Amino acid sequence: MQRSLEQRMAIKFCVKLEKSAAETIPMLKKAFGVDCLSDRQIFRWHKAFAEGLEDVNDKNRAGRPSTSISDDNVSLDISKRTNVLSQVMWMLACVNKIFGKKNDLMGEIMS
Repeated sequence: MQRSLEQRMAIKFCVKLEKSAAETIPMLKKAFGVDCLSDRQIFRWHKAFAEGLEDVNDKNRAGRPSTSISDDNVSLDISKRTNVLSQVMWMLACVNKIFGKKNDLMGEIMS
């Protein structure tokens, strides 16, 4: 993350020096080597800065939400697990009845 932020600053600097994106790419590749942004990303950022963007940080965007643990999340997770466990126990009881098992599969699982 930090490396891409540095590169965006370098791209913005090149835009201020009136360097084209084509001129900026080899300079970034030389400076950052294998950690360099892709050509496509460099062109995208170069265009954004040339059009007046000032902020080098990424925009907030929708995507995978950050995770957090709260009492509500924990209790919800426990209730889901309890529900799944009761369904599994019910299915095992049905299997025992259908196949006439003499051993107690539920007892074995619960112990």
